[in-house]
Amino acid sequence: MKCIKLFTVLIMVLSIIGCSTAYKNITAEMPNLSLIADGVYRGNYDMASTPVKATVDVFIQNHQIIRIDILEHFCSTIGKKAEKIIDIITERQSLDIDVISGATVSSKTLIKAVENALQ
Repeated sequence: MKCIKLFTVLIMVLSIIGCSTAYKNITAEMPNLSLIADGVYRGNYDMASTPVKATVDVFIQNHQIIRIDILEHFCSTIGKKAEKIIDIITERQSLDIDVISGATVSSKTLIKAVENALQ
């Protein structure tokens, strides 16, 4: 059993290292919030060639993001620190923000999940 767990972790690490540049060209654009009605919008993003993925609920009121809930964020322990990016998106009402240092892939995955929710 320990061998299976170790093998699984090894495969995950190798896939992240081997595909560590997959995220470099990923960009996000904030949809026009003035066109989005009040409500809760669900979005997700699965970073290609990595095990990182996220699902979020974005709450819109009066054409503003009032809250973002992370429903799923599959990432490494280091990637968890990217979750504070949600507060920055809400505060700035923008997806044009710097990623969290050391958690770039998770940061971009969360940003793309928010973008997908609002499209």
